[in-house]
Amino acid sequence: MKKRGGGDDAGGNWMDTYGDLVTLLMTFFVLLYSMSTVDSQKWDLFVQSIYPNGRPGDKTAEQIILNAPATGNDTLTELGGKVGDEKVPQNLVEEADMNQLYIQIAKALDAAGVSGVSSTRGTDYTFITFTDKAFFDGDSSVLTVQGQETLSVFCDTIGKYNDQISQVNIMGHTAQGDPARPNNPRNDRMLSVMRAAEVCIFIQGRNVVDSDKLVSIGYGQFHPVADNATAAGRAKNRRVEILIIDKGGTIRDLDEYYAEYRNGNNENKTIITDGMTEQAEEHSNEETGQPETTAFTEESTGEPPEPGGEAAPSGGAETAAP
Repeated sequence: MKKRGGGDDAGGNWMDTYGDLVTLLMTFFVLLYSMSTVDSQKWDLFVQSIYPNGRPGDKTAEQIILNAPATGNDTLTELGGKVGDEKVPQNLVEEADMNQLYIQIAKALDAAGVSGVSSTRGTDYTFITFTDKAFFDGDSSVLTVQGQETLSVFCDTIGKYNDQISQVNIMGHTAQGDPARPNNPRNDRMLSVMRAAEVCIFIQGRNVVDSDKLVSIGYGQFHPVADNATAAGRAKNRRVEILIIDKGGTIRDLDEYYAEYRNGNNENKTIITDGMTEQAEEHSNEETGQPETTAFTEESTGEPPEPGGEAAPSGGAETAAP
């Protein structure tokens, strides 16, 4: 009788059964593990016993900071920025910028050799005072060459802060020529208004601040900061002031700003420039590139000119009214 052959595949069938058994056992233990509660403290002790120096790939917060690449975007600067991915609130950045503005203006004017300019920082505003002949010759509303250069330096500085500025008020003032009697009202008002307007127009022409933020005001003789009885006092009263209000700051009545100025509330944040300014040579309007304008001066200002005519001569802006 012929023997039945076992065949080549007969001995391997047990592996299929073994594999199924192992899979079932693994599933069973996973099921048991999922139903159990793991003690986190015991698990940590178990892990520490295996990796006493910490698991590979784990880093402490200190290691992450020390090993992080140094980039300009990941560091906190004095003017704001971010640490890692957490940004500093934008309003804090703006406040830091505007708190530096009065210093930057003073530094720029000092470097340009401009002296006698007062730069003050108040609550949500910066107050700049240009006195006497900083921009204009006596009784004139035409910007001098030196005045244009000074304003150019000023514009280059504030242009960096346009987004943080809410409003820029340019205020013109005159002195009372005769302490016993007020100035000629028409000439006095016109001179202060024209001076403020000329400064405003110059700043607007430089496109450093949005035009709708610019305001020009003429006060005449009615906001003195010194005694008109002396020449030095009158020189202080002949001035152009620039009030820069921060974005988000409260726009208050102008008298409130003047009250703080007179009371010395911000003396600890006031800088007086002391640059040595050289006297500018006389130049014609054609040399400066500025269009010729009619100046409301003390010596020649009377009634405003008719179209095609000239101003009628009379007493000056600081000449007492009859």
